[in-house]
Amino acid sequence: MPAERLNFKRMKDHFLEIVQIDSLSMKERAVALFLQKDLEAIGASVEFDQAGEKVNGEIGNLISRVKGTAPGRPPLLLSAHMDTVVPGEGIRPICEGDVIRSDGTTILGGDDKSGISIIIEVLRTLKEKKAAHGDLEIVFTICEEFGLVGAKHLDMSQFTAKFGLVLDCDHAEFLFTKAPASDRMEFTVHGLEAHAGVCPEQGISAIQIAAEAISRMTLGRIDPETTANIGIIQGGAAVNIVPKTVFIRGESRSHNKQKLTDQTNHMRACFQEAAKKFEIELKSKKMRGRVEEKVWRDYNLFNVPQDSPIVQAVLQAAHRCGYQLQTNATGGGCDANILNEKGITVPNLGTGMHQIHTVNEWLSFKEMSQTADVVLEVVKQFGSERVA
Repeated sequence: MPAERLNFKRMKDHFLEIVQIDSLSMKERAVALFLQKDLEAIGASVEFDQAGEKVNGEIGNLISRVKGTAPGRPPLLLSAHMDTVVPGEGIRPICEGDVIRSDGTTILGGDDKSGISIIIEVLRTLKEKKAAHGDLEIVFTICEEFGLVGAKHLDMSQFTAKFGLVLDCDHAEFLFTKAPASDRMEFTVHGLEAHAGVCPEQGISAIQIAAEAISRMTLGRIDPETTANIGIIQGGAAVNIVPKTVFIRGESRSHNKQKLTDQTNHMRACFQEAAKKFEIELKSKKMRGRVEEKVWRDYNLFNVPQDSPIVQAVLQAAHRCGYQLQTNATGGGCDANILNEKGITVPNLGTGMHQIHTVNEWLSFKEMSQTADVVLEVVKQFGSERVA
């Protein structure tokens, strides 16, 4: 085990405090200012970038720097995100032994405040124990849950680190070195409104077109590398009106670029083909349903090589701490997708969060503590002869 021991009670208390600070996406100001005080008390510099203004949020990404105490060591980036999903207001955590859970009415917020509390405790321990380390660059992002938006707006010219860690995944025994790319899709289905009881034959139901399209789609788990989902459907005006417009949002993800393209094109084709099936003649004029689409690459995949210095540093740190740690692939996207694309080699280390994005979310404090041990050891040793 490492010589410098973290204060796990302090880390737990910090986590329990910050999860009770509401921080939905674009509303992270309160927790950001709280963390600013934590970091400045440690002696770190803190600033906020302009990302908040660009997304009409309350505050930007929090960027902090801790000066290294070991000359010649390379800088290292540590990152987690401040925002949470809904329902995430009025969180009341419940401790049951090693487990911390929500009261069942909200999410817990371990995604990703567990990562934040780990980083804060590591920094506190480094200062208290006067442990040697290189320069540290800390990023607590906004709007991760809105499509990694905070990370997308980071100005990378502010950073010198070439390697780092994101702490934003579930099982602590995994270092996630692979994550998929994702396409986002928005479809607006146009039909023709009519009175549903008097003259329904004069209408074209946008809901029926959408239902036809979705029923033809292959969704869910497509193969071991690929998933797809329709997540939002909005439309209709009243039960007695044939619906004129329906709005649909969906996504596809894959670790394989060609499979991602194929799945996205499949979903697009289902909508276009469904629209063609709905046609009426009204006043000697043929009327047909139609679909407008907007499709974009939300983020690209990342694949950090096994022999990367940061991967080897994490695996060796876990071994020295007495933990079993394996590299793995995840189906989720996170800020690591963006940071890798922007030029910093960053895998994603699990923190012990489970059943995230649900009111059943819970956190294993044992796993969280394990990750904190590993991160502290990585920071102390990264760039030294032992892990270079």
